[in-house]
Amino acid sequence: MAKESKSTKKPQKSTPTAVKVYLVTYNALSAIGWAYVLTLLLIHLFDVDGKSGSYTPAPKSTAGFFSRILPFLDSKTGAVQSNLPPWLKPIHTRATTSYSRAGAATAFVQSFAALEVLHAALGWVRSPVPTTAMQVASRLFLVWGIMAQFTGVRTNALFASMVFAWSFTEVIRYTFYALNLLGCNPPSLLWLRYTTFYLLYPLGAGSEAFLMYFTLPDAAPVTFAHSIPTLTGAWSLGDYGRAILFIIWWPGLYFMYTYMISQRRKVLGPVKPPKNKSS
Repeated sequence: MAKESKSTKKPQKSTPTAVKVYLVTYNALSAIGWAYVLTLLLIHLFDVDGKSGSYTPAPKSTAGFFSRILPFLDSKTGAVQSNLPPWLKPIHTRATTSYSRAGAATAFVQSFAALEVLHAALGWVRSPVPTTAMQVASRLFLVWGIMAQFTGVRTNALFASMVFAWSFTEVIRYTFYALNLLGCNPPSLLWLRYTTFYLLYPLGAGSEAFLMYFTLPDAAPVTFAHSIPTLTGAWSLGDYGRAILFIIWWPGLYFMYTYMISQRRKVLGPVKPPKNKSS
């Protein structure tokens, strides 16, 4: 009876040829787009073409309230630069101008990810719509709601670390999806798909959070009127919204990080301890 019950399972529907061709094309072009962004960023950081010095940062604003709390993360205070080893200082300096060179390309390529919500909604991919929508929306918020709106954070080196994590991850992910649709599953690519997040996800998500953090106003979030704390006139609703996002970003990072670890175990299996050789 057990064998018969297994045979009664409904076979998975095959993807229509036209949809499959479209998805392969979409993933291949996305991989190429992110590879271009990654190459552009690395060329700039290491001054491969000798043109990195021609990109000047936007005018720097004065260090604000939250910049004074965490000066070691704010490129404008100079605290980061002074504590770096000599070989890393020029790379950090070029990272502060990386938006001028890679910002437009990053926003352009990332914007096409909005199509992934449509893919999930139409059932072309097995990704859940709410999760896909949240992930895409958070990225779009960073490129259009943070970097495009607040010129002060464009000179923060965290933009370079965020884009590096995004682009490296996406080159692997989109290449994996494109080849998978073609029936090709290289073991090395599978391993990279479910392993590189250990470093790249905290790097990317942490950079995202602190870029939001440094958009907060110079003034303290709470003012005092006749010794009574009040929120009136301190920050705008948008400022409070970004502060709340900064706070909830961290439990979200933990949830997604542990979820990806569990997914890795399902796909690759638990890490096996080395076998002891018999004498």
